[in-house]
Formats: sequence, C-alpha cells, structure tokens
Amino acid sequence: MDALKTVKTTARPIRRATLHHSAVAELRAMILDGELPPGVRVPEVQLCEQLGISRTPLREALRVLSSEGLVELRPHRGAIVAPVDPNEIAAIFEVMDALERLAGTLACKNGLEAEFTKLDRMHDQLVAQHEAGERAAYFLTNRQIHAQIVAMARNPALEATYGGFATKILRARSLANYDAGRWQESVDEHEVFMKALRRRDAEEFGALLADHSRRTAVAVIQALQPVRAP
Repeated sequence: MDALKTVKTTARPIRRATLHHSAVAELRAMILDGELPPGVRVPEVQLCEQLGISRTPLREALRVLSSEGLVELRPHRGAIVAPVDPNEIAAIFEVMDALERLAGTLACKNGLEAEFTKLDRMHDQLVAQHEAGERAAYFLTNRQIHAQIVAMARNPALEATYGGFATKILRARSLANYDAGRWQESVDEHEVFMKALRRRDAEEFGALLADHSRRTAVAVIQALQPVRAP
C-alpha cells in the first residue's frame, strides 16, 4: 500500500517548545483516527513536512509509539503502523474486565464528592453528544469518563496497568465501526451504571462496568473479524 496516498494533510506544524510531546500526540492521533492505517509504512519525509519538524524528533516519537505497540520499527525498512490482532485484543479485554470492576469498586469508595459531580456532568455531555450524532466527540468523552473513574480509584498500580492496555483497546475501538444499535446499547449501559454510582453501590457499579466492558469487547472483536465471502 502506498502510504503517501493514504495520509491526510490535517496535521499542523508543531512549535519547537513542545516538539517531542506534540509529535508523539499528533502521530498517535493519526494512527488512532485511521489516517495511518494498520500495515502501512510511516511516510517520514511527508510527515516531517506536515509537522514542520526534522527526522530526529519524528524518529524519537516513533520510538515512543513503538513502546505503546502502535508502530513496529523494522531495521532498514523504517516504521510501519502495527497491525491489529483480534486475538490479542480479545485477551486484553479479558484483563480489562477485571480492571474495570476493580476501578469501579474503588472509585465508589475513594472518590470525592466533587469528582462524582464531575462524572455526572460528563455523563450528561455524553448523552447529548449521542443524541446529536457527534460520534467523535462522544468517543472522546467516553474515554474521559473511564479515565476519570480509574483516577478516582486512588490506586497508582491500577492506573498504570489500565493505562498500559488502554491505548490498544482505544485503537481497536477506533477501527471498529459500531452500528447504531450498539451505540445505543452503550449509552443505555452508561445510564445504568451511573445510577449505581449515584447510589455509591460499589459492588454493583464495579460489576456493571465489567459487564459493559464485556459487551464492548464482543462488538469490537466482531467488527475486527475479516468479512467472509458467501
């Protein structure tokens, strides 16, 4: 595949004050948004021109993304966007079920009132974005809600472990085209677990988060499976 034809020119030049972190963030977003699809060669020359940077910060950014599993660095061949393995994603989701349950249980016990209020506002925003059909904004808010719950757990080990898997799960979700039915189901599941959160029912909230994760996993894995000819 000719990567130069698949990359959109939406990236902005990066200010030198934040060169490294901005390059990482910009490239990560291009991969997660599908502008750099799985399996394509990373077009370093084109990206340097788009981002207004030299090869050195670009390659530093690629090394960071390699550590996140988003790109593969191949000697004498440059970098390619890492393929997505449905079996690996399924295995990660099994772990995420347990992490979501633990995060929900601890968040109910350790969260501050201001944080519960913030989650309520974020949930209202999520519902409004769904009703407006704002898919990209919805998925951003959805990620922020789950990150907020993990932060409220007040467990650095949990947060680090969760964060280590979150990028791969996020990428799989971004590649999976949810149909309208699953999108509505997901919103409904959010409504249900938010009710448990408002009651501060730690066990139920954790269980509902785990169930939500399992249902999401089924939808994502199905979407990632190759379409078989009849």
